[in-house]
Amino acid sequence: MTVEETMPFADWLRLREPADAAARAEDLLDVVRTRLTGDRPTVVHDLGSGTGSMSRWLAARLPGPQHWILHDRDADLLARAAEGMTDVTAADGAPVTVSTRCGDLTRLTAADLADGSLITASALLDMLTAEEVDRVVAACVGRPTLFAVSVTGRVRLTPADPLDEAVRAAFNDHQRRTVDGRRLLGPDAAAVTAAAFARRGVQVRERPSPWRLGPEHADLAAEWFRGWLGAARAQRPDLTGPTLAYAQRRLADAAAGRLTVLVEHRDILAEG
Repeated sequence: MTVEETMPFADWLRLREPADAAARAEDLLDVVRTRLTGDRPTVVHDLGSGTGSMSRWLAARLPGPQHWILHDRDADLLARAAEGMTDVTAADGAPVTVSTRCGDLTRLTAADLADGSLITASALLDMLTAEEVDRVVAACVGRPTLFAVSVTGRVRLTPADPLDEAVRAAFNDHQRRTVDGRRLLGPDAAAVTAAAFARRGVQVRERPSPWRLGPEHADLAAEWFRGWLGAARAQRPDLTGPTLAYAQRRLADAAAGRLTVLVEHRDILAEG
């Protein structure tokens, strides 16, 4: 597979799921659990559910009966996410049920989330604008909110290459591009989100949640690299020629288990 050939989005979400699970900051869950005590079942709204990575990971780490409401604009992904929750139980074996809502999550209001005990999302914020983040935060205030695995724009490839920095900068610019009049936040999203909660008087805890991809993650490292370089070239077409041999070297190193990649992310817990 070349740099130009990337896998379908649903397949990419499945491929990255173990890395996301390993990266998420589990110590934030201690705070979440203290906020979920009570007699009624826990209701969790998961925003931008994709194929259900966050719900599968977190439901098994929380005690007691749970009902997950999965939100996404893609009905096919929602169907896959719900199917993937069929055999999931809570940490103590309590039942976990699921429903889905298809629509624009950036238009959700506090009333839409009023029954929630917890709001979650994973790998979502970088695809939003500052205005959209502000609306989402306003809808979430009043209940604990866990936003996991948000990119920061910082990566490190080993062995290093002189072209790494140019590609990184172009990729980050691509993440901040304007799409249909929407200026995406990209790697600025975690900081903007934390600030939006803080302006509303909500205490925020942040933790690093990096991907650490070694030889055992060769398939993911190669697919991540294809997407990373492809976006950089889309932003700066002048990089295409100079990165032809670079791409061949990197993909060969990944296939041989010689490439390691650190992709930094942040997890944010707003306490209510």
